[in-house]
Amino acid sequence: MKKNIILLPLVCSALLTACATTTNSSMSGVERKQFLMLSEAEVESMSSESYLSALKEASSKKALNTDSKEVTRVRNISNRLIAQTAVFRNDTNSWKWEVNVEESDQINAYCMPGGKIMVYTGLIDKLKATDDELAAVIGHEIAHALREHGRERMSIAAVQNGLLTGLGIVAATSKNGTVATAGVGAAALGANLLFSLPNSREQEREADRIGLELAARAGYNPNAAVTLWQKMSAQSEGAPAEFLSTHPSNENRISDLRSLIPNVMPLYQQAKK
Repeated sequence: MKKNIILLPLVCSALLTACATTTNSSMSGVERKQFLMLSEAEVESMSSESYLSALKEASSKKALNTDSKEVTRVRNISNRLIAQTAVFRNDTNSWKWEVNVEESDQINAYCMPGGKIMVYTGLIDKLKATDDELAAVIGHEIAHALREHGRERMSIAAVQNGLLTGLGIVAATSKNGTVATAGVGAAALGANLLFSLPNSREQEREADRIGLELAARAGYNPNAAVTLWQKMSAQSEGAPAEFLSTHPSNENRISDLRSLIPNVMPLYQQAKK
């Protein structure tokens, strides 16, 4: 009991100092303070392990990078987007970026903390996505990584589930083997949280805004974000109403994107020159 009393002020202090924004000010206007209790290195390590596992599983199914032309296309688009990420963060040149394509019916893509990108072929085959549309969705996923939304979700979940001690807040300074062992178990649980917790509506909106700007800066038509979500909407008939989901509805998302496009269009036009 006495230990808990001693630890409480330390935890409260950590909570108060764990708020910061992860990206620079830009035309997107995303400047929200985020709760980031877990360290960037800790979360990036977890995500790298998970990405490696995903690559091994896809490779074992002979579903990894099966079409060289398709892989080259996705990597070329991604590399143009990656080249613009320094606008939003000063450290992205040191990220170990990696881009792969998995044969799958899923209409999806993701970018893990630290720059590990995966694009599923369902996104290309089912939507018949143009280069501009692929840039819109990959840019959106890169934006999640730039904003460290995964780290933010895990930090919130750690507090909600009382995992602060296990995730290293105390273990880093403790000589108690039991606490250290608990930290290892909690880190494994943390990796689970990173990939199972959905993005919040606010995180999705931030990724839409930054992703749109990122694509425009890379020379991809921002109007493609609208056509992309129109195609997505056609694929998701019967989806739940917005208030039942953590994601903005397709209609609201399209409306928001349309209102933002005039702001980033000059960036696209400048990039095209």
